[in-house]
Parts: sequence; structure tokens; C-alpha cells
Amino acid sequence: MIAIEIINQMIPPLKTSDSAEMAMRWMEELRTNQLPVLDNGFYQGLISEEIILEENDLKKKVGDYPLVGKNCYVYFHQHIYEILKVASDNQVEIIAVLDEDNQFHGVINMEDTITAFAQTAAVQSPGGIIVLSLNQIDYSLAEISRLIEADNAKILSSCITNDVLDPSKIKLTLKLNITNLSHIIATLERFGYKIIARFHETKQTTSDKERLDILMRYLDI
Repeated sequence: MIAIEIINQMIPPLKTSDSAEMAMRWMEELRTNQLPVLDNGFYQGLISEEIILEENDLKKKVGDYPLVGKNCYVYFHQHIYEILKVASDNQVEIIAVLDEDNQFHGVINMEDTITAFAQTAAVQSPGGIIVLSLNQIDYSLAEISRLIEADNAKILSSCITNDVLDPSKIKLTLKLNITNLSHIIATLERFGYKIIARFHETKQTTSDKERLDILMRYLDI
């Protein structure tokens, strides 16, 4: 899934010449705290409700405010993982989408991104999740895959995060295509792998909250 596929066409951009009053009115109508700001079609950054309220002058032009998120953008072709990283690094709700000529084409809302991610096969497919702790130098997905496939299972997706308590270690989160993880866990432990968490999925999830819970567990947040 790439950026162009999840642009939210319902969130319009402001121009630098627009008033703060207009910005506040649009944010209220759209129920968002941030809006993109353009100058001649080029992305300049984000204006937020907080920034405007601090100035307490609704007659000012949007371009006169100290905009945030000036580097908070992605290009058409960038993957959803890159979108999530940009949002996390910048702590923003929306991300601008640009073309190869740096022209603005819309924004991606983080709520939409999480929903889109939750709809991917890796999240929706039935299966269980295991989290391994291992030294970075020992990481080999090929070897782990071989052990798992030897027990007639498949890895649907994988995710690596750094261990904040030990920089030499990583956490490897694996989504498998089976719900009974007992044999897989026994095999991995027999070969010296440390399992630090396991999540068995026993029923199909249907609600938004359940899908979000699965996503958060998968990303180890």
C-alpha cells in the first residue's frame, strides 16, 4: 500500500493568504486540529489550532504564523511503513503527499492510515503472533523461517524494533498463519530463541477497536 492510495480528499489545503479565522472554521467543520498550508501549490507546513490560539489574532494571515511539520511529507510512491515513520518522527496527525515535482496533491490522515494498515492481509488473516528477543548479530529471518516452515507454518509478516533496554538486542514480531503456536514456540526455544510474548488469535475480529488492538500488538506499541 502506497501514499497515493490513501490520500484523504476531504481535507483541503489552506493558502498562506487565507485568514486564521478561516483556518479555525475549517478545522472545526472537519474535526481536525491541523491543516496543510500551500504557497503557489507548494507545501509550506501545517497550521494547528494551538498555534492560532496562542497568537489570539484571527485576522492574521495563515502564512504569518510559525508553521510546523515543514518536512512532514511523503511522495506518491512511498510505502505505508514510511508514512507511519514520518508521522511518528514528527508527531503530527496529517502528512502531505507530493508528486515528483514537489507539487502538493493532498494529505494522509493518520486515522485513515491505521485503518488501511489494519485491513491488510497480514493483520486480517487468522493467525497468532510471537515476539522474540535476540542479539542483532544473530538475526536471520531465513533461519527462523526455515524452523517455522518445518513445523508446517508460514510467516505472514515480520516487524523489527530496537530493544530500548539493550541496544545490542532487537525484538522480532512475527505474524504466523496458525493460531496454535505451541509447536512453533517449542521448536524455536529448542534452538535457543527467546520468546518474550505470544498472542493467540482464536476468533475473527470485526470491530475497529479489535483491529486497532491487533495492530498495536503487531507494532509492539
